[in-house]
Amino acid sequence: MSVVQSVKNVLVPVHPEGYRFIAIFAVVTVVLGFVAQPLFWIGIALTIWCALFFRDPERVVPQSADLIISPADGVISSIGMFVPPVELDMGAAPRMRISVFMNVFDVHINRAPVAGQVLVSHHKKGLFLAADLDKASQDNERHSIAIDGPHGPVGVVQIAGLVARRILNWQESGDRLAQGERFGLIRFGSRCDVFLPEGAEPRVALGQKALAGETILASHAETAPLSHRKI
Repeated sequence: MSVVQSVKNVLVPVHPEGYRFIAIFAVVTVVLGFVAQPLFWIGIALTIWCALFFRDPERVVPQSADLIISPADGVISSIGMFVPPVELDMGAAPRMRISVFMNVFDVHINRAPVAGQVLVSHHKKGLFLAADLDKASQDNERHSIAIDGPHGPVGVVQIAGLVARRILNWQESGDRLAQGERFGLIRFGSRCDVFLPEGAEPRVALGQKALAGETILASHAETAPLSHRKI
């Protein structure tokens, strides 16, 4: 194995969206170093944290039409029946919703829970309440997409949090997503809600840790995925 490959295996890739923030943190760190040495080391720690925040590791994604994969890293904070946001155009009847809460130390790259065409991509301005509050689903700034999955539409809502001030979503209506494909990110700490199609049964528990692109949130069958894909 070459030295370059060894380094790549150790270092986690950083998403390009993070480059300018890491640069800003680094410049501020240098300035702080001229003020006081303790501030320099604090700046170093914050710069490392910033780089880790924007890390974008590869994931081994289960590939199956019967599975719904977590779109986010974090903790399962809610499982229950809720009415989807109106912009998803998924009807007014309550649907099973699974929420994943991301803290500032989690990977914040979001991935498609199913393969399919994007039916809706809609940004809504709002408040910046703590993302783990239930009312954050309705009141906070959010970006909603509906994906026409193999068993019907799956809604994914990126919700800004108390610290998060920017939601990025790279998809437009008509785009196609592969299962586990990256579709956006949120800065800095937030939540993702997933609205399941009828017939999908949750396969996670409250408080469980989820990994974007790997953890199975729900399924339409008890069978194991047929294959995996590294993305």
